Amino acid sequence: MPTWLILILVGVVLVVLGVATEIGSFLIWIGVIVLVVSLILGLVGRGRSRV
Repeated sequence: MPTWLILILVGVVLVVLGVATEIGSFLIWIGVIVLVVSLILGLVGRGRSRV
């Protein structure tokens, strides 16, 4: 399983937990950061594999 896919799954879980719990804003921000980083890694990895 690629690293960027694992990071996307972790980010989605953090966002869902952030909505469902009391410390939601903190977890939502962490989830969003993880999602953005994983998307960037996915795009960079895909671009690197084409070359």
